[in-house]
Amino acid sequence: MLKEKIQADLKNSMKQKEELTLSVLRMLSAAIVNKEKEKRFKSGQSQDIALTDEEIIEVIATEIKKRKEAALAYEQGDRKELSEKEKKEAEILQQYLPEQLSEAEVKKLVKTAIEKVGAKTQKDMGKVMQELMPKVKGKADGSLVSKLVKDLLSQEL
Repeated sequence: MLKEKIQADLKNSMKQKEELTLSVLRMLSAAIVNKEKEKRFKSGQSQDIALTDEEIIEVIATEIKKRKEAALAYEQGDRKELSEKEKKEAEILQQYLPEQLSEAEVKKLVKTAIEKVGAKTQKDMGKVMQELMPKVKGKADGSLVSKLVKDLLSQEL
């Protein structure tokens, strides 16, 4: 369903001559196709294997992360125009992700996960993340989640 929406938006941006959106959606479509080929290869099947919406959300999140890292690198290299382009591309991709959780909502989930697994120290971070990530996947930035887990575990001490 998400793949069809992306394809429809791609056609629409082509008709509207929205160059940046068109470019981003073409790149996203290619990334999805590559992921489907990878999945088909791993399964050893010869027919096409479509990705689920959750898998497409993972692809989109990966592409957004790439854009954010590139924007940061361009800023450090004093290339503001390229940094802005990367940020705009990330904004376009963001539209295809589910609504993002606020920092307060993530913090609440982190506290619940810490209590559930009985985490006490930084060494327990892996257990907390394992419990937490399925709940926030695609809904929150992984680096934010990691930062909040570290902060709350260090407060527990």
